[in-house]
Amino acid sequence: MVRAKRLGDAVVVAEPELVDVVVVGLGVGGEEVAGRIAEAGLSVVGIERDLVGGECPYWGCIPSKMMIRAANALAEARRVDGLAGTATVQPDWAPVAKRIREEATDTWDDTVAVRRLTDRGARFVRGSGRLDGPGRVRVGDQVFQARQGIVLGTGTRPSVPPIEGLADTPYWTNHQAIEVEQLPESLLVLGGGAIGLELSQVFARFGVRVTVVEALDRVLALEEPEASEVAAAALRADGVEIHTGVRAERVEHDGSRFTLRGAGGAEFTADRLLVVTGRRAHLDELGLDTVGVDATQRYLSVDDRLHVTDGIWAVGDVTGEGAFTHIAMYQAAIVIADVLAHARKSNPGADPSGTASVIGGAMGAASGSAGSGPRADYRALPRVTFTDPEVGAVGLTEQQARERGINVQVGFTKLGGSTRGWIHRVGDEDFIKLIADADKGVLIGATSVGPAGGEVLSALVVAVHAAVPVSQLRQMIYAYPTFHRAIEDALRNLS
Repeated sequence: MVRAKRLGDAVVVAEPELVDVVVVGLGVGGEEVAGRIAEAGLSVVGIERDLVGGECPYWGCIPSKMMIRAANALAEARRVDGLAGTATVQPDWAPVAKRIREEATDTWDDTVAVRRLTDRGARFVRGSGRLDGPGRVRVGDQVFQARQGIVLGTGTRPSVPPIEGLADTPYWTNHQAIEVEQLPESLLVLGGGAIGLELSQVFARFGVRVTVVEALDRVLALEEPEASEVAAAALRADGVEIHTGVRAERVEHDGSRFTLRGAGGAEFTADRLLVVTGRRAHLDELGLDTVGVDATQRYLSVDDRLHVTDGIWAVGDVTGEGAFTHIAMYQAAIVIADVLAHARKSNPGADPSGTASVIGGAMGAASGSAGSGPRADYRALPRVTFTDPEVGAVGLTEQQARERGINVQVGFTKLGGSTRGWIHRVGDEDFIKLIADADKGVLIGATSVGPAGGEVLSALVVAVHAAVPVSQLRQMIYAYPTFHRAIEDALRNLS
């Protein structure tokens, strides 16, 4: 189809430009796909309207963990009194904000990221890409026709609930919370999920009066109830007020302070309001109807090779498999292998330089085998909430396993009763919980909560992913005295 635009009285016809692959959305997954495919010798156009690299390096994983690292250092200093004498701590947000600005985000400038992409051979276009029929993408007045395919990696954006009055107030999302230069005296946090709890604990440790309001009956509602209890207790110990089972009904702002009114007459006030009630994909902006794909879905439906439909793949948060950088990179490896295999099949006599090695590398990263195309497998999807203590989890929770009719065995042990937990003494609120399929004799889920919960989780991820028999796990040698040695106790307690 030929497109045209009018300039004054003249009509200028814009012919689609032929390229091999168009990547719409350059978060961590999209950037990796575009760069690796370009390195293989295909012509690639990457389109991004915001910052190349996406949420993670600018408002997510990296800057938030810098904040958490600083807050944890304050907490550790305050624990000196219980271990090694006395210490006086004076929090200062300035070096944290400076580090986020200069080391993590380049003051929210993606010049380096764009150069990184173009140095790999991809072409970069700034703008909002939109499907414009089979194989075609429009961005502004430019139209690209993709010979091999299109990859959608447009991610998600904060989901703001339709609370009366909220839209008319200067509320924060995680973006404003990460960019803040001067901390408020008080903060209301609407949402008790991972992001809400991480930021709440950080700000509280820097002296902000924090109140968390959660509509569900517990924080971290997607994790094990025991994890919710430990996380809530840890935040309360840092001075955070937590109110669960409160559904927000109205938000007001008088020019200086927020008031949040909840069901049953609940009322909370603070200088700032942070809304972290989830994220959603904006599929209505992608022109999916032009290729026969339902745009009313919450996320893009994909198969185990990340196909949306013929010639279109998706990667990252937009697929709804988890808003995690590691998921986006895992999916990127699968998409890279599939796109390049498709390119070789459609042009057997014109194999791009380097394609074979890139396919092999991508397939190895995704499946460990270069003999067949990799397929997505989320059975052992790991996730970590970086509160103190950390909450690491993989696979199914106990409730999810029982809902699936699995013959469940549960193993539980508190790390505080183990040697390492006893040595650690303060800040050792922790446990390991194992979920086993008794009929198959393998772990199908696990939670590791503790000072190094995310690191201890790695052994449990391997056990779930590889379906290592419980009998074999019981015969392993666990180093002493480590936190992970408690896995042995939890296995012993499986019942």
